[in-house]
Amino acid sequence: MRTKRVLLAILLVCTAVSGGGCLLVAVGAGAAGTVAYLSGDLKAVESRSLEDVYQATFKALEQLELMPTKESKDALSAVVVARDAQDKKITIKLHAPAEGSTKISIRVGVFGDETKSRLIYQKIHDNLYP
Repeated sequence: MRTKRVLLAILLVCTAVSGGGCLLVAVGAGAAGTVAYLSGDLKAVESRSLEDVYQATFKALEQLELMPTKESKDALSAVVVARDAQDKKITIKLHAPAEGSTKISIRVGVFGDETKSRLIYQKIHDNLYP
């Protein structure tokens, strides 16, 4: 508990020092698109259809033994919610800004968890490009 408070205090100080804007933790470029971890959300873009990414998301959750608790989908977007062993809510949002392209947003818990978000994204990516 004390560790969480210290980490939260450090995060707040860093955010204040950086001008109060969004805190960019990590940015990377992959073969299929861009991946960034920003303010607790992992954001990525894949050059695949919404349906392909949606199916890859369910395969990834199954491989990680995460059970979806809620799902919704239409032709332009989808949301999948699951819970991990620590009962943290995992929200995966998919949005198709153009045909053949899908934006992915992954948030684990209230404040985000970069390690788990990247693991989930990597599994989704692996299922898209086996």
